[in-house]
Amino acid sequence: MKRKVVDEALQEAKIIGVRNILALRGDPPREEEYRLDTESREEEEEVKENNEEFVWAADLVRYIRRKYGDFFCIGVAAYPEGHSDESHPREQSHEKDLPYLLQKVQAGADFLVTQFFFDVNAYTRFEKMLREHDSGVFREIPIIPGLLPIQNYQILKRTSKLAHCRIPPGLLEALDPIKADDEEVKRKGVDAICDIIKEIQAIKSHGPRGFHFYTLNLEKVVGSILEKCHLIPPELPLIDGVDSAIDDSLVTTNGINGTAQKTVNGISQLRKSSNLPSSRRPSMTSNHLTTTDSSSCPGLNTTNPATNQSITTTSREATWDDYPNGRFGDARSPAFGTPISYSPCSLPCTPAQARSLWGEPTTHSAITDLFTSHLSGKPPTQLPWSDDASPTLSPETALIRDHLLTLTTTRHWWTIASQPAVDGLLSTDPIHGWGPANGFVFQKPFVEFFCPLDDWHNRLKPHLTSASIAPQISFYAGTSSGRFESSESSEAVHVVTWGSFLGKEIMTATMVEE
Repeated sequence: MKRKVVDEALQEAKIIGVRNILALRGDPPREEEYRLDTESREEEEEVKENNEEFVWAADLVRYIRRKYGDFFCIGVAAYPEGHSDESHPREQSHEKDLPYLLQKVQAGADFLVTQFFFDVNAYTRFEKMLREHDSGVFREIPIIPGLLPIQNYQILKRTSKLAHCRIPPGLLEALDPIKADDEEVKRKGVDAICDIIKEIQAIKSHGPRGFHFYTLNLEKVVGSILEKCHLIPPELPLIDGVDSAIDDSLVTTNGINGTAQKTVNGISQLRKSSNLPSSRRPSMTSNHLTTTDSSSCPGLNTTNPATNQSITTTSREATWDDYPNGRFGDARSPAFGTPISYSPCSLPCTPAQARSLWGEPTTHSAITDLFTSHLSGKPPTQLPWSDDASPTLSPETALIRDHLLTLTTTRHWWTIASQPAVDGLLSTDPIHGWGPANGFVFQKPFVEFFCPLDDWHNRLKPHLTSASIAPQISFYAGTSSGRFESSESSEAVHVVTWGSFLGKEIMTATMVEE
C-alpha cells in the first residue's frame, strides 16, 4: 500500500474525530496484479518501497505513533487459536505468534482484538498466557474477545474454515439436526454466543470487559445477543468532559420527531441523545450466480425480490438475512459474504496441496478425467469449486449423477453446479428440504458447466434456440474474455428455488438474472 494512501486515511480520520484505529497487516501485496497501466516506473518503485516499509502490522503501528503521537488509540489483532496464512494450516502455534504480538504492543498498540472463536477454553488459556507473559507488556492491556454471531450453518462452516477456528463438537451436534432451518440455527446460535459471553464475563478482568462482534453487516442476530445478555444499558447518557466522536457543530434539526440529523462529509445520519451515529448497510451488487457449489459466471447474479414495495429501503434490507442465504442466496446480501471468484490466488488450498490433489493437468482429456473421477465418488474428493472435501457427493447431486457423468464423459463438458427439479416436497425432506418445518419447497432444474467455445456455437446454441426447445429452456452463457449472451431480456428474472411456509410470504432462495 502506498504511504500516501495511509497518510490520507489517517489525516481524514483525525479531521472528523475518529481516534480508534485497528492496524492490520492484511493480505501480502501483489504489485503485478494491482499495478495500474497508467502508473509510471517511478510510481511502481515507490509502491515497492512502501510495501517494504509496511511488512508487518507492527510497522504500521510504529508509523502511526511516529506521525501522530498519542492522538490515535491503536488496536491490533490477536489469535487465541494461533494464526496461519495458509488455507489448510499444518501448524498454528502461540509460540510462533507471540513474538509478532509482542512487537505490535511494544510498537505502541493500546488494545487487542481477537480473531473470533467458539472454544472458550482456548480463549481463557490464551488470555492467561498473555497476562502471565514474562515481558509484562500484556498484564493490563485491554483484550477484546471477537465473537461471530451464527447466521446459518453454511456461513458458520465456511468462515470457521477460513479463520482456522475450531467449532466444539457439542455446538455442531446441536446445529446439525436443524442446519437447513436458518431461523432455528439463529436461535441456537444466539444461545451459544450468550453462553460464551457469560463464561468470559466470569473471568477476572483488568478493566471494563467489552466484546467485538463480527457482524457480516447483519444486525438482527447481534441485536438479539445484546438484548439477551444485557450488554447495552437502557440509555447512553453523555459524559461531561468526554469528546464527541463527531463535531456537534455539524448537527442540524430537521423536525422529524424531534430527531437531530448529522451530516458528516455529505452523509446524513440520524441520532437522538447519543454521540454514537447510526449506520446503515450499503447495497451491494454482484455479477455472479451463487449456489452451494460456489460457482460463478460472468453476467449473472442472484437476487431476492422486494417483498413490499411500500416499505423503505432500510427496512427491506434489514430482512435480507431472513432468507436461507447459506444454502442458496442473494449474492448482494451480506449474509452470503463476498462472492467467490476463481483464480490461482483463490484456491481452497495451498498450491502445493492443489498439486497433490489434482496434479498438473495440461490437456482437455486429463481435466475431463478429474471431473469424471470426482463425480464417480473417487479421488479427488474436492475440486476448486467445492467448499469442503467430502468422500461423497451431496445427496441431491447424487440423484442426477448419471446425467452429469454423461455430460462429462460423452460431451467433455465439466459441470460445476446443478440441481434437480423439485415440485412441492415437504421442507423437512431429508434431501431437498430447507427452511422452517411444515413448509413446501420447489426447484427448477439447472446445470452450470464449462464447454469449448466451438461446442457452444456449433452444437449447444443451435439446439437451445431450436423451435422445439427454445420455449422450454433459458440460458446464460459467458466466455473467459467477458462476452455474454442470453435467451432472455436484460430485465428477465428467473426464480429457480423457492419455498412456501406457514404464516410467511413466499421465500425466494435463488433467482437468476442478467
